[in-house]
Amino acid sequence: MLNPSIQNDFSFYRRTINRIRSPNPNHKTDLMGIEDLSPEFANRMSLFYANATPMLNSLANSTLNFVTSNPHLPIENITETLGTMAKVCQRMIENQDFCSRFQNEETVYFVLRVMVGVIILYDHVHPIGAFAKTTTQIDVRGSIKVLKEQPPTMVEGLLNSLRYTTRHLNDDTTPKNIKNMLAA
Repeated sequence: MLNPSIQNDFSFYRRTINRIRSPNPNHKTDLMGIEDLSPEFANRMSLFYANATPMLNSLANSTLNFVTSNPHLPIENITETLGTMAKVCQRMIENQDFCSRFQNEETVYFVLRVMVGVIILYDHVHPIGAFAKTTTQIDVRGSIKVLKEQPPTMVEGLLNSLRYTTRHLNDDTTPKNIKNMLAA
């Protein structure tokens, strides 16, 4: 999300390579040191970067694929694990004594990124999502509160991730107070 120009840069690369290539497939042209990718691999890369958050999208799709291909494993086991991870991250940041033990501000930011990523992943995997009133695995309101207590420059991208990459935020089952917290 923080580097939207990567798709444009990759498109420029593909156009440049196509211009440099000779129209005759038997005639090799010097690509001036540019690494040439196979068209199939370049197409897959284009589709990967077409998403706003390609890595998160890949994680969500992989998790959903795992859930559907293993019906003998209850989905509750996976969502409970994700919910526990989100709660642990939230409590780590809420607990000032623990948070003051972090030697580096980047560690706090890492924990916040993990928390947001797990919430989004939970929202993609769970049938009713992370924001519904009946979801007890994740304290979304508390997590948003923890994010808003951090410097805005540090967490604006994380709040945008919650706003724009979740599936169930705009559902009717999402409480208005959570929608309002993310709208501000």
